[in-house]
Order: sequence, then C-alpha cells, then structure tokens
Amino acid sequence: MQNKTPLFDALKNYHKTEVVSFDVPGHKKRFQNEFSDYIGHKIIELDTNSMKELDILNNPTGVIREAHQLMAHAYSADEAFFLVNGTTSGIQTMVMSACNPGDKIILPRNVHKSAINALILSGATPIYIDPEVDETLGISLGVNIKKIKEAVIKDPDIKAVFIINPTYYGAVSNLKEIIKFCHKEEIVVLVDEAHGAHFPFHDNFPENAMVLGADMSAISIHKTGGSLTQSSVLLLKNGLINKQRVKRMLNLTQTTSASYLLMTSLDVARKTLVIEGKEIFTNLLDMISKFREKLNSIQGIRCFKSILSDKLYNFDETKIGINLHGLGLTGFEGYDILREKYNIQMELADTHNILGIASIGDVWEDYQKLIDALEEMAKDHKRDNKGINKTIDFNELESPELVVSPRDAFYSETESIPLEKAIGRVSGESIMVYPPGIPLLIQGEKISKDLIDHIFFLKEQKAVITGMDDKTLNNISILKGEIE
Repeated sequence: MQNKTPLFDALKNYHKTEVVSFDVPGHKKRFQNEFSDYIGHKIIELDTNSMKELDILNNPTGVIREAHQLMAHAYSADEAFFLVNGTTSGIQTMVMSACNPGDKIILPRNVHKSAINALILSGATPIYIDPEVDETLGISLGVNIKKIKEAVIKDPDIKAVFIINPTYYGAVSNLKEIIKFCHKEEIVVLVDEAHGAHFPFHDNFPENAMVLGADMSAISIHKTGGSLTQSSVLLLKNGLINKQRVKRMLNLTQTTSASYLLMTSLDVARKTLVIEGKEIFTNLLDMISKFREKLNSIQGIRCFKSILSDKLYNFDETKIGINLHGLGLTGFEGYDILREKYNIQMELADTHNILGIASIGDVWEDYQKLIDALEEMAKDHKRDNKGINKTIDFNELESPELVVSPRDAFYSETESIPLEKAIGRVSGESIMVYPPGIPLLIQGEKISKDLIDHIFFLKEQKAVITGMDDKTLNNISILKGEIE
C-alpha cells in the first residue's frame, strides 16, 4: 500500500495530456523567463490549479484524499491533512480546534511564535509553564509532567495542553505519561512535532505523538523528511476533537490555491520514508555517531549528547548541538565564522551553542567539512581561561509576567518608546531571535531590566531579532495607558 503515490501519479498523468489552459496560473505552463530558465521549465509545467482529476485540497474526495489516508497510516493517525502554509497553519488549526475564546491552554514558555499567533487567532488564554533547563548548556529541555499536574490542580477548567516534542535542541518529554494524565482529566493534548517527522521510521528514534495517543500533532516533513520547504502535515486521532471542526479551522488558515509541487513532494516523501527510511536513518545515525566521536576529540568543543542534563527524558539523535564555551566564543560568533569563513550554514545559534540539523539528505563529506572547520576554529580561538564575558542567557531570565492576554494586547493601541525606558511597561509586540522563532517577550507581558539587557547583548552579537516594529531595534512598542 505504501508503495503508492496517488497524487504524484495523477499530476504526471495530467502533465502528459498537454491540456489547453484557460485557467490559472497565468504562466499557462509555457511562459518562460529567467526564473524558469534557471530552475527548469518542467517546474512551470507542473505548477497547476485544482481540478477534478487532481482533486481539491480544501475538500478532497479523490487522489488527495487517498494521499491523506496513506500519510495517516504512515504516522499511526486516523486522519492526515496536507499543509502548504507550513506547520504554522497546522499549529494554528490545532489550537483553534481545541479551544474556544477564553478557554485555558497550558503551553511551555519556549513555544514557537506560531503558537502565540494561534492564541491571538483563537482567543484562548495561555497558562505558561517553564520547561526544564540544562544549566551547563543554557538550553530549554522538555516539560516535566509535575508542572502540568500543578497547573491543572490550580486551574481545573484547563481545556488543552500544548507540547513541543522534540524541542529545537532535540529534547523529548515523557509524552506517554503526559497524554495518560491529560486524557484522564479529559484534557486535549496537542503536539508541535515540527522537528519529529522522522520519528516513526527508525527504532532508535523516540516514539511519535500519534503512536502515544496524542489528539493532534503537526509535523514539518520538509524539515527532516525530504519534502519541499513549506510542506507539512496535520495529524488527528479521532475522539476528543471533532474532525469536521478541524476541517473548518484548517480552511480558515490555509490557501485555496494549494501548490501541487508542495503536495506531491509530501506524497513522494511519505513513500520514501516508509519504504527506505530504516536504511536511510541507520546510515544517518552511524554518521552522526562517528561525527560526535570526532567532535568530542577537539579541545574546547563539546557535543550536546555527552553533557546533557539528567533532567532530560529522551533525546533526538538528529539534533547536532555543539557547545563553544570552551573556545571563549559565543554561539552567535561561531555561527558567523562558520558561514563567512567556511561557507557552512548552521541551523541556529544562542549564547553558548550552535545547532545543526542532521537529516535525510546528509553525506559524510559535509560532516568532515564541519569537523575540519571546527578544528581550525579551535586552534584560532584557544581559551585563555578567562572565557567569554558573563552574559544573560534566555534561560536565566525569569519568565515575564503576563499582564494582558496576547489577543487583547495584539488589538490594543500601542506607542513606541526607547528600550531603556520600557522597563516595567507592557509589551505591544512579540520579540524573538530567528531562527528558531521562540519569543523572548510576548505581547501582553511585562518588560524587565534583564530582558532589555539581553536584547542589547543580542544586538551586539548581531543576532537576527524579529518582531520589533522599529527595525533599528532601539525602540519597543508598549501598550498605551499602562502604568510603569
């Protein structure tokens, strides 16, 4: 069954018919310019519109529906929905499907900005809990079930729990116990599994959310599964969430002009993962193990897995975390050096670390280039025992106090003032370093001095700060009328 690619086959058959087009898209599959000359004209020929033989994403009854069913089976879900607006639309759909305006939802404070935007769209009330923290690395880990239980005892009318599994850094929570507890309390479990699309396809990976019984999860197959960027999947287990409500909410967040290039890439990626995934990921894990062994032999550099806290429940091996503190470099500096001097693009940086994503397209030659670059960096930046100056890590900051709901703050009148004058005021915007897009500050939260100091530090490090209306990053938007 999983050998089939119904949507891809339908697109290829349609392409062979050479139909005369009086519909959109406007290039009519023949218009050529420098874009089509560069990427190849077949891409233009396959970029088509919804029609009977190709089905319609917003109401699939044919080949897209069949492709959905195959995807659901691959991930042990009851239903699957292709996403062409990225996992962002899936996260928004999950929250809006589970929560009505005013409903309370538990979220770890290190959620992606898409979850915050989902709160704005849904009107749900966030109950933030702090994830566990690895003090050595200065990174957030998973969520401890004790904190969820404490939150439920304090607010017994909580409607849903939102979990990141795995985190950007690869930390995995005890999702099985979280789901068991939540379902006993009739609380819906939503999982941001953007970085776990590979989990079902090798025994050495953590179990995926659907196998463990989560109600919904959103997966970015483009991140680790080989589909095209912006293509993702929303998964559903029938039970606490109504399928028709999910479809209605999805149609609010997703385009009516879905790209068949994105959708067919999902169809083919699913087949590849199911049929070839075990072999592909066995080879990948072998490369990662060899890479970590060589990495840990470099003086001043440490690999995450060798030093992770015992607070960690489980770990995704495909996340290549590298701590540079022993070189006297910040992660931001290391990130820039690798890109500018060695032409190596890492996924993200923070105060002490850089992170790479290992995935389906990796080859050993790339790992060797990174090893060679890090060895040279280690020679160029031998630590003088003074280390880097003490800075404020995000995880050392106390979670900001939520004063106004994200939705109310979003629609409130704001004013722009200098950063240094904003201490004690309520933020009118969400501020984050991208990637990964985890908010340092969420609209509606009170601004602290430590947070302002951290933003100044990030500016000095030339980190990519997003969310601020003032592109000079000197001013911040605050809610008007709030008393300091």
